[in-house]
Amino acid sequence: MARAFFRHLQPITYTPSPNRTKTPKISAVHISTDAMPGHREPHSSLEVIAGGGARETILPALKTLGHPYTPFPLIGWNRHVETIFAAFFRSLPDVRLRRECLRVKDNGAVALDWVSGDDRRLPPESPVLILLPGLTGGSGDTYVRHMLIRARSKGWRVVVFNSRACGNSPVTTPQFYSASFLGDMREVVGHVGTRYPKANLYAVGWSLGANILVRYLGQESHTCPLSGAVSLCNPFNLVIADEDFHKGFNNVYDKALARALCKIFKKHALLFEEIGGEYNIPLAANAKSVREFDEGLTRVSFGFKSVDDYYSNSCSSDSIKHVRIPLLCIQAANDPIAPSRGIPREDIKENPNCLLIVTPKGGHLGWVAGVEAPRGAPWTDPVVMDYLEHLERGASKGLASCSNSVDVQQCSEGLHSLEV
Repeated sequence: MARAFFRHLQPITYTPSPNRTKTPKISAVHISTDAMPGHREPHSSLEVIAGGGARETILPALKTLGHPYTPFPLIGWNRHVETIFAAFFRSLPDVRLRRECLRVKDNGAVALDWVSGDDRRLPPESPVLILLPGLTGGSGDTYVRHMLIRARSKGWRVVVFNSRACGNSPVTTPQFYSASFLGDMREVVGHVGTRYPKANLYAVGWSLGANILVRYLGQESHTCPLSGAVSLCNPFNLVIADEDFHKGFNNVYDKALARALCKIFKKHALLFEEIGGEYNIPLAANAKSVREFDEGLTRVSFGFKSVDDYYSNSCSSDSIKHVRIPLLCIQAANDPIAPSRGIPREDIKENPNCLLIVTPKGGHLGWVAGVEAPRGAPWTDPVVMDYLEHLERGASKGLASCSNSVDVQQCSEGLHSLEV
């Protein structure tokens, strides 16, 4: 949940880059700690679960983890105060974006917001980072902008994937998006990959965007075109998240998100005129909770017999065991919207591609801690960037080791585990 739900950005057109040879993808990168004499274990304030040898191979690159997680005084001591403060008072970095409206197979549309001028400034092999905001979120949200600015400062090409009706994205059909629907994600990744065939692709998702991302990774599994991904504030188990959403102060978030969904719906209500079937348009238009909105519209749009059926079949916790690319998951133990008890700890532990970090505080999309607190970037941003750069460095070294090979494709297929 964030204050800037609908920031207006103008549509643009672009000329696609010519086709180039794609960089070989590496499924996992391992760096020996022998080359890092200063390596130390993550601080005891953090819960860390690492599948396979990730504790020795990935964690040394995440320097922030060696320090205690220290919430900002007063703000970071209460999960609701932290969540609300971050949503309303976190700074919004200024960046000029240009919009590309992508028409998808069912004639719907999504909006991709790129940093203006990066096509000219960055080489075609620059790594590409796709950002997936949370429910009703978009490129105008503060947590998205901070991540965008940090990645861009490191030479990465960044694009924000605004889902249907989010971030002022156009709506052309009587269908929005949902936790279960992966069609748009596949088309966006395919489109970005085609446009930059020489670059490695990565993705970061928050909240519902994280749930969609992890479900996508699980479904694509061995054929996933991404080289790495990060999941933040993921509700994972939507049944558990829905149970907690109706308790105590959480009703405030539920009502706020319901209002945001109703506002989006009413802007496009004519598309649903006389739609018939099981749709309950008055319920969706006047929903007092996310569950009511999902009952009136979402579960019907995506073919579920009930809201409970929709939630139980849209959990990204079921996808973790199928993830075959490097995945970092960061959660807050006191997250009011993504409960800690919904985290699939055992599946993460058993998957050598996955790494989980749980902070003791953080709220939802908060993490008001670290050197930029209270109004700057979340504590998670440096961790995320260190992780992504670690993967990209490994991918570059893997490509270099293949440069003398006659069959580059064959070499890339063998680079599932690289020791350096």
